[in-house]
Amino acid sequence: MCGMPQPQPDRSSPAPGAAKRRPDASMSLLTNVMEHSLDDGYAEAAARRGQVGTSRLPTSLSGRLGLAGGLVLAAVVVTVGAAQAHRAAPTEAKERQKLIDRVQSETRSADALQKSVDSLRDTVSAEQRAALRNHGGDNVALLELAAGATPVHGPGVKLVVDDAKEASQGGTGGPRESNGFSDTGRVRDRDMQRVVNGLWASGAEAISVNGQRLTALSAIRAAGDAILVDNRPLVPPYTVLAVGDGEKLSTAFQDSADGQYLHVLEENYGIRASVTVEKDVRLPAAPSLIVRYARPVAGSSGQADSAATGKGS
Repeated sequence: MCGMPQPQPDRSSPAPGAAKRRPDASMSLLTNVMEHSLDDGYAEAAARRGQVGTSRLPTSLSGRLGLAGGLVLAAVVVTVGAAQAHRAAPTEAKERQKLIDRVQSETRSADALQKSVDSLRDTVSAEQRAALRNHGGDNVALLELAAGATPVHGPGVKLVVDDAKEASQGGTGGPRESNGFSDTGRVRDRDMQRVVNGLWASGAEAISVNGQRLTALSAIRAAGDAILVDNRPLVPPYTVLAVGDGEKLSTAFQDSADGQYLHVLEENYGIRASVTVEKDVRLPAAPSLIVRYARPVAGSSGQADSAATGKGS
């Protein structure tokens, strides 16, 4: 019937005799990677290796001769270096042994000189003590004690002063407020001076700091961060031994201005200090004691001196 519309053909169905389209045709790249992975590459590399051989050594005569020459040259260099090192080893060992022997010899010489110095020092100290004994009369013991020329022992006190556990750059204020005492956690030479002077003022008869006997000529100074007593450096803790009436000396020192100064250092700066009364403390004699005495001026007389000063005798 001509008036009725004709149905459209179904284009989704394949034509008869045509190849069927794969469902994953739109993912051809991914399909190629999955189906042809690295096997083809490996096969191609194996084929090339079969053509040129498995060894990478040169096949020509000139190449093989060059390789052999390089190997021979390398072997010669290694052999010569080993021979030189073997030849130089005994020389270095000899030089090292010479240096060791020289150091040991100089050390023995220095030890011998130190023993000689100590012996001479003991001789000089004995002569000085004898001179004091000969010219001191009945007061020789008192003179030796005052001059520190003889070791002493007796009752007294033991004062130990140490830096703070964590020495730090502290704030300002307190008894040590000055430009030279910013490190508030460390014991300074000025602190030790006040401690020693406080013990003298409290009645101490003899004092030593870390085994160094103090005399009227002793000095407590600083060299950098170190404290020097008679130019001998000391390390903390500083042990101060004082001979005297232990109970009275301890009480008098702690009640004095210098004892209160030390207490302030403990409270404000963490410096550690302890005072104990001892039944017997032993102090050595002062080393290298220098005896000084006055002499009359030659040609002077009492009348001339009286006329010059305007004073009578």
